[in-house]
Amino acid sequence: MTKLTLGAYPHMLGFEQLERLLERTAKSGNEGYPPYNIEQTSDHSYRITLAVAGFSEADLSVTVEDRQLVIRGRQSDDGVERVYLHRGIASRQFQRSFVLADGVEIGAATIENGLLHIDLALVRPESVVQTIQIRKG
Repeated sequence: MTKLTLGAYPHMLGFEQLERLLERTAKSGNEGYPPYNIEQTSDHSYRITLAVAGFSEADLSVTVEDRQLVIRGRQSDDGVERVYLHRGIASRQFQRSFVLADGVEIGAATIENGLLHIDLALVRPESVVQTIQIRKG
């Protein structure tokens, strides 16, 4: 099967970066941990919710890197040696990435009841009509 590229469409100019973003997203290796929800909270806003039971605010970081929202979790070792008879609560480090479109802005990040909420807003730019002058060569 041949790979379809945006370069095959000559009327789509300047979308090479979009193609690279799609490839990077496909390779990002996001596992199923931690589970998350994405909900639309209004016509122009969204909320990503990650289940981060056992992680404190200090164990989590939320950054925007090259148009990607990156959430990382790493629990610090409290130095106490524990013997588990059953360990069903995951405590491994994680990284989740979400590619952001142009105009998506990150709002607040809050943690409550083991859930990390990240609010996003889609800011639509005003439509601009530009007239290009035609000159004689």
